[in-house]
Amino acid sequence: MPIKELKTDSKNELTVKRLLHARHYELTLNKAQCVNCEICKTVCPREAIETKKQPKQQGQKAQRPIVDINPQKCSYCGICETICPFDAIRAKVNNEHLVSVVEKESFPKLIHEIQVDTTKCSIDCVECEKACPLNLIKVNILTSDGKRISHEEIPSHSNKNGLKVQIDIKKEQSPCCRLCEVKCPEGAIRVRKIFHGVLDINVEKCPPNCQDCLDVCPIPGALFLDSVGKVRPNATFCVFCGTCKMVCPAEGALTMERRSVHHTPVKSGAWNKAIEKLTSAKEYAKESQTKRAEKVQQSIERKSLLRGAENA
Repeated sequence: MPIKELKTDSKNELTVKRLLHARHYELTLNKAQCVNCEICKTVCPREAIETKKQPKQQGQKAQRPIVDINPQKCSYCGICETICPFDAIRAKVNNEHLVSVVEKESFPKLIHEIQVDTTKCSIDCVECEKACPLNLIKVNILTSDGKRISHEEIPSHSNKNGLKVQIDIKKEQSPCCRLCEVKCPEGAIRVRKIFHGVLDINVEKCPPNCQDCLDVCPIPGALFLDSVGKVRPNATFCVFCGTCKMVCPAEGALTMERRSVHHTPVKSGAWNKAIEKLTSAKEYAKESQTKRAEKVQQSIERKSLLRGAENA
């Protein structure tokens, strides 16, 4: 039994703790990084994470849902941390960062695959930095001896040919929306999306003048207004977080289906349950078939090794 269970909620963080005699568990939600989506709630095996839709005030934009964590239900397994594409949750045990499901290899990590070829970059270009909606990209200019200079200093620098571009990206916090890739004029950035899927809006079911989904979307361009003022989806930039679906006031007006997740290899029942909740039935079946095929192959290899040992 826990000695104490604590919960603190501030403007910037939500923290829950479970204090035992020998171990202290802690889970912290960074509100600045959280986009208040449904992904962590969807996969939580204990239903410890709740999202509450906020009432819309007349004449104001829709607000994102509020994320809450129940310390009595939370098992501090860390699944919510490893599945969050925005890296907004941190799990600790005895004040040390520890995700038990990853340590036990029972849950995968999301792969934030962003490749940058700075040899293609122009020294006066900061388009990727400006394009990032989450301010995760910083373009630095380095002199031949490795000293950083500002972009304002470039025109007066004596050795412009010796200048190099360095691009720092907080990859673990990136949902891989591809905005930086598309906006880069030199083709220097390549991004592989974490979540692939389908987002569809039935404008016939949308309430008049409603753009609640657009108000809460964390990625500019994933949703946009067409020439007649109707919201349309753009799957190129959509990260399939589900925030739009949560605030949509009309049933059937907005549908979203995740069809694949880019993650590290894993074999576990916990991930099977999570992928079943997160994605379409087709993707779940594909993952299950892949794992069954791997088990069959491993069985064949073991039998082959045994036969080889017997014949040696």
